[in-house]
Amino acid sequence: MTRATLPQVLGPALADGYAVAGLVVLGWEDARAYVAAAEAEGTPVILQAGPGCRAHTPIAVLGAMFRHLAEAAEVPVVTHLDHGTSIAECRAAIEAGFSSVMFDGSALPLEENIRRTAEVAEMAREAGVGCEGEIGFVGYAEGAAGVGTDPEEAGRFAAETGVDAMAISVGNVHLQTSKAAVIDMERLAAIMRATSVPLVIHGGSGLTVADRQRLARETSVCKFNIGTELRQVFGASLRQSLSDQPHEFDRIKLLRRVEAPLTEAARRIIREIGPR
Repeated sequence: MTRATLPQVLGPALADGYAVAGLVVLGWEDARAYVAAAEAEGTPVILQAGPGCRAHTPIAVLGAMFRHLAEAAEVPVVTHLDHGTSIAECRAAIEAGFSSVMFDGSALPLEENIRRTAEVAEMAREAGVGCEGEIGFVGYAEGAAGVGTDPEEAGRFAAETGVDAMAISVGNVHLQTSKAAVIDMERLAAIMRATSVPLVIHGGSGLTVADRQRLARETSVCKFNIGTELRQVFGASLRQSLSDQPHEFDRIKLLRRVEAPLTEAARRIIREIGPR
């Protein structure tokens, strides 16, 4: 398979009542594990490079790594820039070979968010890649509080930007280590009445399996961003590897043991929200 775009994987998900996992990548081991998980489940996956990952590894390197994995995969793989905060950063990602970019203007005034997101969406369309935007503000655990998405603004945002997917704030929280998020179903229903654009839930780790499944099956939520839950698996697996091999110093041998647990955890997530 070759790299896929957001519309190519989210269109079927919206039509058939399931969601695609947007899995947050921090390095080679987890990226490879997530593609292996998608292949094992026979479903698409979205590899996501967020700000933390990009601070550690240049966009050009991530673009090449993601492209290598996607083009060798047996299932569609979207290579996605998550939370791009400038038009220049989104342009750099497109030039580096990403098949999808997110411009995050959620902290901007509405008019400015619409203007900049529309510019990125047009740039993405011209390059043949997908674009995600955010309306409302998804807060952070132990950080900035969220601001719920206004349904009327969401309808306008979707119509005027032309995004392929829209991240919303309906009780979801970034970096949540417990399953404590409570989704505002009334707000979500109002957003769905205002637009038919595929919706995205950031902070998917903070939702129970039942909530993720309900949203995937019964709403327009077609993409869940999940990072913290998998980073917890990575950390626990690495600590176990170090404990089991107290005299080992070779990073490849130490990290090799994290891939199987990560693959299994990713398979479970993909299976829970994917096609029935």
